[in-house]
Amino acid sequence: MTSIAVVGATGTAGSRVTARLKGREVGVVEISRASGVDLVTGQGLDGALAGVDVVIDVSNPLPADGDADIADVLGSAYRNLVGACASQEIQRLVISTIAGIDDPAFDGFPYFEAKRAAEELVLESRVPATIVRSTHWYEFATNPAAVNFDDGVVVAQDWLIQPIAADTVADVLVEAALGQSRAPRTITGPDVIRLPDLVSRLLAVQADSRGVRAAEPALAALSGGGLLAPDHAVVLGPDVDTWLTMVTLADSEELDAAGIQNE
Repeated sequence: MTSIAVVGATGTAGSRVTARLKGREVGVVEISRASGVDLVTGQGLDGALAGVDVVIDVSNPLPADGDADIADVLGSAYRNLVGACASQEIQRLVISTIAGIDDPAFDGFPYFEAKRAAEELVLESRVPATIVRSTHWYEFATNPAAVNFDDGVVVAQDWLIQPIAADTVADVLVEAALGQSRAPRTITGPDVIRLPDLVSRLLAVQADSRGVRAAEPALAALSGGGLLAPDHAVVLGPDVDTWLTMVTLADSEELDAAGIQNE
């Protein structure tokens, strides 16, 4: 039986990937800090990958405090992951990352630069890897990196995005892990929408009457469409309207706790 490890198994995408794998005839190893594994230090990683055939990484290591450098944190995490995969002779490493961040407009944006470097580290390693790039998820509508929730008003940075559902991303990651192709994949949703509009519509279906105020993002490229899907991206549903109809109370509770993409 094939054994697949999910790194970041408790996150927004990781929990979905894990649920899908458990419906297949594969063994599933759930890896997260809750299971005693720390990507940044490497603690417990080699042992967790012992006997594993394929790894799906949907983690999003972040500095534990404001003093740490995001490039150092991500660099350490992915060096540890690639090193453990190599030592355990992992057959395939599937990485989830963000589409569009290679645009020069984002030069100097620390998080995106760190994600670029992490992707390069994976591709330059001797571990067979498949990179799945996706535009931001619908679940980004509650991401504290761009949306600030307060008692009376919600402030959302005016990003122009082409969101895709985390459920759809999970489907593609599982397909990549179980398939034979190593070709990189770029996926996106059908609709272009401004983040404040998406937040407003999400609040409406949750019967939340708070208003949403748009704020200028740190970089003009974020509001100008720098993160829209490239021409070669594969468009996958659901669209915005369909996704909103799928948001149940349980989903809403998850969204309230959702973190940064690829967590």
